Amino acid sequence: MGALDYLSNFCTVTSTRGKRKPMQTVEIKVKMDCDGCERRVKNSVKHMKGVRTVEVNRKQSRMTVSGFVDPNKVLKRVKNTGKRAEFWPYIPYNLVQHPYIAQVYDKRAPSGFVRNVAQAVPMPNASEDKISYLFSDDNPNACSIM
Repeated sequence: MGALDYLSNFCTVTSTRGKRKPMQTVEIKVKMDCDGCERRVKNSVKHMKGVRTVEVNRKQSRMTVSGFVDPNKVLKRVKNTGKRAEFWPYIPYNLVQHPYIAQVYDKRAPSGFVRNVAQAVPMPNASEDKISYLFSDDNPNACSIM
């Protein structure tokens, strides 16, 4: 078998194609005022290579692009339309432990969203939960500590 494997390496055709980009969903915040703005932004991205779907939500100023694309290229293409664009900076309100700390609450954010800031999202190994559990009524051993 070893000789056949060795010879098959010479007979195979190697592909010069690059690696395919992984399937991604890119969310971009773009200020759109009218139907013309919405159409211009959507058409700028719709014909890019690798794009599968483009969804525009004018009320939230949000555009979602799904496909085998590079996020930076999508953002650059949207900026070429003359609109001010950035990656979607918000996360849902219910995923944040402290939604009203400094720089998280944003008046311009759509309802149900807050700004994605590192201080708002709890660390996975936070000891605050462990300490509060020691003195909770749900813990049957809480009396032994007090």
